[in-house]
Order: sequence, then structure tokens, then C-alpha cells
Amino acid sequence: MKRTPLFWLQLAFTLTVCGFLVVPVILSVLAGLTVNYQTGLSSGLTLRWVLEVWSGYRNTIFHSIALSLACLGITLLLGIPAAYVLAKRQNAFSRAIEELLVMPVAVPGLATALALIVMYGGAGGFRTSSAFILVGHVLFTLPFMVRSVLAVLMAIDLKTLEEGAASLGASFRQRFFHVVLPNCRGGILAGSLMVVTLSMGEFNMTWLLHTPLTKTLPVGLADAYASLRLEIGSAYTLVFFLMIVPLLIAMQAMGQAAKPRFQADEE
Repeated sequence: MKRTPLFWLQLAFTLTVCGFLVVPVILSVLAGLTVNYQTGLSSGLTLRWVLEVWSGYRNTIFHSIALSLACLGITLLLGIPAAYVLAKRQNAFSRAIEELLVMPVAVPGLATALALIVMYGGAGGFRTSSAFILVGHVLFTLPFMVRSVLAVLMAIDLKTLEEGAASLGASFRQRFFHVVLPNCRGGILAGSLMVVTLSMGEFNMTWLLHTPLTKTLPVGLADAYASLRLEIGSAYTLVFFLMIVPLLIAMQAMGQAAKPRFQADEE
């Protein structure tokens, strides 16, 4: 098929945008693998900086993963029922609640962190625990889960599906777990991916909420770039990608693996 000039123009624009986004990441990764960033690749490749990051920051890495997974679990428990109720109750009050849920996203992270500190700063052990950061992450990511699931629920004929299941004798529990949840699996997966990536990479709010013992990946990355060699900071970025990319791929795989089973059950 003959390609039009418009096709080549669009392709060139797409490749330019991709290069603009990807090239800085590649350069940062290479900086973490070179003996001396100022000299460049001619100085040779090494894993020294990656090993230094792992030995000095591995607790921070595992802490961030645990926080993001805990945040995902809480947003699933809160976000899916909230989206279901909002989809069932389409009125002025539910729309107002939906808009209020977006407030933590609209407000700067620093402002939310200050509000949490003012509210719970005197709570002693809670203020210095990882749970304090987790509360902030849940506030920030919950709207993304609710919005993702709600968008799917609004796109399907939820009322008809539930009425059909109820006419066949299905209880509320059966309707919710065997009809509603399978039909909004795509929204749950999309929301889960956003929650994990946003929680793992959240910096503004975490920077104010953390303590030296509850440091997360982005905060440690900022400290590495500010106080250590550039190679250390770049190696930290590489470790960050090595931790989050397999996690996202695994979540995608789990979502895809569950889909054929459901379709088979239907057939």
C-alpha cells in the first residue's frame, strides 16, 4: 500500500516525541553504568554504582514497594465499592461526592502533606511511621482508582445486568462478585497500574511526610542526586526502573490471564 506524505509526517512526529521522552532516560541509565560520567562511555562500563545503590538503599527500595502494594490494596477495598455506589446513585449528591474525591489531585501534594501534618502531627508514633505516608498516598491515588472503575461501570448497562442476575436468583454478593467485578476488570486493572506507579513515584507529598527511617524511592533518588555523585543518582534511577517495570508487567499479565478464564466460564 502506498504511503501518503501525511503518513510519513505523522510517523516522523511520533518518532520525534518518542525520542524526546526516551533519550533522556537512556542517557541517565548509561550515566549509572559508566566509570566516569564526564568522560562518557570511553571510561568504560561498570556495575559499581548500581551495587553501591543496592547496598546503601535496598531497604528504601523494599519500603517503597511495600507502600505501593499496601496503597493498592486499600484503594481496591475503598475505590471499587465507592465507584459501584456512585454508578448506582446518579444524582446531584453523588456527582458532588465524585468531584470532592478529585480534590487531593487538584490540591498540590505539599499542601495535602501540610494538612496531614497539622491534623496528625502530634500523634507521636503514627507521625513517624510508614502508615502516615500510606495515608497520604491513599488520599492521592484513590481518585484514580474510583475514576477508572466508574468509567467502566458507566459504559456498561449495569442495571440490566444486575436485574438479569437477580431474576435468576442471584444474591447481592453473587451479583457483585460474579457479575459486576468481572465486567469492570479492565477499569480495575487500569486503576491498579496508575495507583502502583503513582504511589511508587510520588515525591512532593512524601518529601514532607517521610522521616529518615521511612524514606521512599523518590526521596532517596533526590538525596542521591543532591548529595552524591551523578553516577550514583543515575544508578538509583536504573534500579528504580528495574523494580517498577517487572511489577507493572506482572500486573498486566495477571489481568490478561484472568480474562480467558472468565470468558470460558461464560461459554
